[in-house]
Amino acid sequence: MNDIRAHEVSVQAPEPDDARLRFIGRIHTPWTDRKDCPHQGKSDGPECRIEIFEPWVRALEGIETFEWIEVLYWLDKSRRDLVIQNPGHRDRPMGTFALRSPVRPNPIGTVSARLVSVEGASLIVRGLDCLNGTPLIDLKPDRCMHSPKS
Repeated sequence: MNDIRAHEVSVQAPEPDDARLRFIGRIHTPWTDRKDCPHQGKSDGPECRIEIFEPWVRALEGIETFEWIEVLYWLDKSRRDLVIQNPGHRDRPMGTFALRSPVRPNPIGTVSARLVSVEGASLIVRGLDCLNGTPLIDLKPDRCMHSPKS
């Protein structure tokens, strides 16, 4: 997981001192190992559950009217020190900001997920691409599909 591939470059990252996130929930998926996790979610992927913690449960009011939601999550198992990466699917190394890799200075993941149902403090969705137990940062109606279900 922390191996550096040929042509990759890491840096000594400064200690964080400027922001605090509040995890508002936890994501439950079938994947426990990065090598099994999809690189990008698919709308026909397996159903996954997003658990919302108190006191944020009331913030779900009205979300059931949307078909797609943006899910923002903290990739807590990712490295944070690579500036050049050598992905297996590319023919050359690239800068971290030119990739959708989970290896980032601030490992925030985002995906558009299809909302299947709302079950109390949980959302059932399809299209996630993160490990089981991933901390949830935020939810929003999808920016491209922000109209409610008809």
